[in-house]
Parts: sequence; C-alpha cells; structure tokens
Amino acid sequence: MTASIPVAEACSCSDFRASRRKFLAGMGAGVGGAMVTNLIGDAFQQVAFGATAASPNIVVVLSLRGGADGLSMVVPHGDSGYEWARPRISVPKESLIARDTMFGLHPQFAPLQKMWDAGQFAAVHAVGLPAPNRSHFTAMEVVEDADPGSAERCGWINRLVGLSGGSDPAEGVQMGGAVVPTSLYGPAPVLGLNSLSDIMLPGTASEAVPHRRSLDQVWGTARGSLGQGVRSALDVTDHLGFLAQTAPKPQNGANYPTGNLGDALLNTATIIRAQIGTRVVTIDYGSWDMHVNLGTVQGGAMQAMVGELAQALSAFFTDLGTLGNRVTVVTISEFGRRVEENGDLGLDHGYGNCMLLLGGGVKGGYHAGWWPGLGSGKLIDGDLAVGRDYRSVFADVLASRLPDISIPQVFPGFTPESIGAMTRP
Repeated sequence: MTASIPVAEACSCSDFRASRRKFLAGMGAGVGGAMVTNLIGDAFQQVAFGATAASPNIVVVLSLRGGADGLSMVVPHGDSGYEWARPRISVPKESLIARDTMFGLHPQFAPLQKMWDAGQFAAVHAVGLPAPNRSHFTAMEVVEDADPGSAERCGWINRLVGLSGGSDPAEGVQMGGAVVPTSLYGPAPVLGLNSLSDIMLPGTASEAVPHRRSLDQVWGTARGSLGQGVRSALDVTDHLGFLAQTAPKPQNGANYPTGNLGDALLNTATIIRAQIGTRVVTIDYGSWDMHVNLGTVQGGAMQAMVGELAQALSAFFTDLGTLGNRVTVVTISEFGRRVEENGDLGLDHGYGNCMLLLGGGVKGGYHAGWWPGLGSGKLIDGDLAVGRDYRSVFADVLASRLPDISIPQVFPGFTPESIGAMTRP
C-alpha cells in the first residue's frame, strides 16, 4: 500500500490483523521454512517438491485482503435499497462509469474503462461462500482451501499445480511475499517471492560458489521434505537466477503506482515475459477492512484503494502488451461488507460480494446471473445474499484458460454452475 492510504482506519479489525499474522507465522513453521530461509533467503521459504509443464495461459489471482466492499466497487445504483442503506457513503449515480440501468463502476476505475469498453473487463456480483462466515481468518482458509469438510491441508491452487506431478516450483508463484497463502499451501511445488531480486544466494558473486558447494555437501543427499526443499530452492537459483540479474523495467510506457501492488504486478509481468512455465500467480493486496471512515468519491480509504488497484492493473496490461491476451486476472475477497453503513461511516463484515475479471478470455460486462436485491426481506442478516458460489467463477476461468485442468480435482465434491463470464476454447 502507498503512504496516502489511511491504514489505521482502513484496517481497524483486530481479528484481521492478529489472526493474519498468526496464520502466516504458523504456515512458515508448518513446512520447516524458517531454516531454509536462514540458509538461502526469504524467496525460498515455501519451496516444496513437485512440478509441471509450461502453459500458454496464465491466471493471476488477486486477493483483496480484509473483506472488500463489492457494493462500493460495482455499485447497484438501480436498486433503491443501496442509497437508503448508505445515506452518507454511497457512491453517487452521476459519478459512476460504465453505467447501465442497474450497475456502475466506482469512478476510480477510470484507468480500466478502456478495457471495459473493449470487452476485457467483467464483474460477477452476488458471489461468495455457501454460508456466511464473518471471521477474516476462518473465511480466508475456507475460501482458499476450497474443499469443505476435508482434513487435508491443501489449497485449491496447490491441487491445480500438483496435477502434473512434476518438480518445478515455478508453476505456482506467490508474488510480493515469501509466505504463501492457503490457496498455494500443500505438497505440490510453490515459490514465494518478495521480488525477483530474491532468486539468488546471499553474499557477493565470489562467495556464491563456495556457499553453493557447502549447501550441496550438507543437503545433497539429505532425506525428508527439508532436504528436498533445499535442493529444489538451489535448482531455482540455477534455472531462474537470470531473473534477478537486472531490475524489472516496465514495457510499452507502463506507469505503475508506487507501492506493494505495483511492485508485485511489475515483477509478475517480468515472469510472464520470461515464459518459465508459470501457470498461476497469487498476489495479496489490502487491507480493505474499512470499519471506520470508508470515505466518499472525494477522498478516503475506499477511493484511494480502488484508485491504486485500477492504476496498477492498467499498468500491468499495458506492460504486457499482446502477451496480455494470455493472462486473466481474477479478484477474490474473503467476504463482502454489510449493506448498511455503521455509525463510524464505515461498513462491518458482511456476506455477498463481487469478483472482477480482466484480460484474456473475459466476456466484458456485468454477469450478475441472479441479483438478490437489497430491499426488505431480501438480505441475509443485513448482508447481500449469495447467488453464485465463488468456486463457480474460478471454475469458469479455469475451463476457459487452463482447459487441461480437471475441475473436479481442483474443487472436490463441487458441481459448478454456469457463470458465462468467460469464452470457451
């Protein structure tokens, strides 16, 4: 996030802050990542074992951490319940862009209007979990594990990249952080990176050779997951170290905003151009936990966050150029916000939300499917109802962009509904 975003007000929920830190720390301990980190750097904290083949298409999963308010991003101005519930913080109808009779985009999405008009940007509304879950920590795990009732700790993206049964961790990458999210956690190979500059052994160039020799002697034949992890990490430095040699540079006149999101997307664009076989990239961007002073279109946390999101995604697709036709970005958040504003000009934890889709294969426009409405008797305990399971949206993306993937193996026991937001091969 940039310094211009009022972090203290945007992330005021102790559940989100404390449980998120505990969750990430626990994941690092769970795979023995701390020792690998001490030996060869944070870039390899979550390298495991497994692999895959190169794919022509890439899916970027952008997690809007903290519970983003979909009703502020894709505004249902045609539903009278919206302004009634938010007399002080609703987004005025006349300020919306890409507006139709029911929905319009927050004005800060203006940098992406060209993609919307070109049919490369869509929104799916009233999506979420099968049942309400308003705990950040629990909802994150449920959304990213995507296998309700299973005792196995394996995220849906880890299941996806594990289908090939190989040993290359570059197929699934977390960009912008060395600790992977639940969606990537599991036995298949994954790579967590703060930035591409981390793909190297520590020390000077003259120190690298003896350092590598020492690591080979200690871990070359070591048994167990730790030994496998270290060897996998060393292989990454051999095969992908060229990515750390020079700082990533935007192409095609792209201008990324300053901040973690812009940096992560710039590094992601560089990986995509390198064509190293990556199939899925995950990026975290938040917090969207705006209990206090959500703001208006003139200023505030929502205005700043949506603006940075739109600028960064616009720069990302500009940077990619024609390669953008191979890339699909899909956003997800653990839950939405309540329909009615609270006494602090913010929004508490809710239920139904929207997901945004951009890039290759997207059928531009609104794909609400079933709009439940915001009137009396239509809400779920004061929240937007869910008309479509979020897994159906991901399944729609995968069927379009990674058609070789088995959807039942990625989302066990789940039968997707048709969303229609993506083209089919």
